[in-house]
Amino acid sequence: MFRYFVQRLLVMVPTLIVISIAIFVIIQAPPGDFLESYISELQSQGEAVDPAKIEFLRRTYGLDLPLYMQYLKWAGGLLQGNLGYSFEHSLPVNEVVGDRLSLTVVVSLASILFVWVVSFPIAVYSAVRQYSIGDYFFTFLGYIGLATPSFLFALILLYFAKEYFDISIGGLMEPQYMDAPWSWAKFQSILSHLWIPVLVIGLPGTAGMIRRLRANLLDELNKQYVVTGRAKGLPPGRLLVKYPLRVSLNPFIADIGSLLPELISGSVIVSVVMSLPLTGPMLLDALRSQDMYLAGSFLMFMAFLTVLGVFISDILLALLDPRIRLGAGATK
Repeated sequence: MFRYFVQRLLVMVPTLIVISIAIFVIIQAPPGDFLESYISELQSQGEAVDPAKIEFLRRTYGLDLPLYMQYLKWAGGLLQGNLGYSFEHSLPVNEVVGDRLSLTVVVSLASILFVWVVSFPIAVYSAVRQYSIGDYFFTFLGYIGLATPSFLFALILLYFAKEYFDISIGGLMEPQYMDAPWSWAKFQSILSHLWIPVLVIGLPGTAGMIRRLRANLLDELNKQYVVTGRAKGLPPGRLLVKYPLRVSLNPFIADIGSLLPELISGSVIVSVVMSLPLTGPMLLDALRSQDMYLAGSFLMFMAFLTVLGVFISDILLALLDPRIRLGAGATK
């Protein structure tokens, strides 16, 4: 187990290096850069452009260097915790993400907890009480959750809240707290608005998790070892928790690899529709404006969380599922 742990840990380093190169190449793929887009925008508005200033900015931020030198400069800054400079916001990336990153983590963690807390008991009930009225009811709700796009659900909530309750549920806090420092009143305002984006973002994930966990648990409940346990007179609750439920938790563990990057990306479309001050819309704007350091830092951080999440899920799956035998394929 320790050997597997070290191997998986060592694989992360070249994986992240390859991903960083791919991200840098993709960001650089569109013709031009942010400064060229900025010049075109000024010229379209009839404003004068100072060539000396543009050349100074190119030298200052290394845009006149060869691509491999730009990559080494960017990657070296990432290793030192320097995420670069955002041209669009005229600030270091560390200052730009600021509160947006913390708010995104709060919303995403709340959504993940919502998915797990709601889907786990419903899936267990539906599997144990297969073909009951409750199972049919929750299955129907699950299909609705899977078929309804999150942005459409957000628009429906916005409409009904405004039309029938005359309240605005857009945003994540009251307007007076947007640029205010953190306080207890601001935190309470966030909590009062938090349940709506959590419900919108978490509903599709909840429906999908219910279907996967229910299917896995039904498959385990029909296996021979469960039938043998029942024949030996094991209590149903103990038999369920000790073996089939434990094995059926694999989807929860395997989802860690995809859940961690969602702490940063969030739901971009839902954030735009509901005017949520999260990092998703900022990442979209950075890609549109070719703000390379801001977009690259976001994508690299998400890639790191993905690799870390896959590593954690692999280790936990090996510990949780006794059927997994590391290195068994090499001995056959």
